[in-house]
Amino acid sequence: MATDRAALEARWLDITRRELPALADARDWPVRADHCFQRILLDAACDGVWYDTIVQRPAYAHAPDAILARAVVLGEGAIAGTVDLAELNTRSLRWRRARKAER
Repeated sequence: MATDRAALEARWLDITRRELPALADARDWPVRADHCFQRILLDAACDGVWYDTIVQRPAYAHAPDAILARAVVLGEGAIAGTVDLAELNTRSLRWRRARKAER
């Protein structure tokens, strides 16, 4: 089981630190930095601002397996072109603005 988690975290880091940033210019995505991809995918996997669900940092290391797995699937979908990363970013930013307005 620990090996599965290690593989999931390794895949997450590869997707968000290498694969998505390498595609950003060609896909004309609104973000380029690894932490932005991580925010977008984790927010989508949590159906809201990730730090309302994952309290410890780094988030990927403390996310429940199901959330991290969902974030990886979303990232792989963005790489494959079946997930609209720009739309996920828009939703993430909307959730964050709404959360800020509540404060």
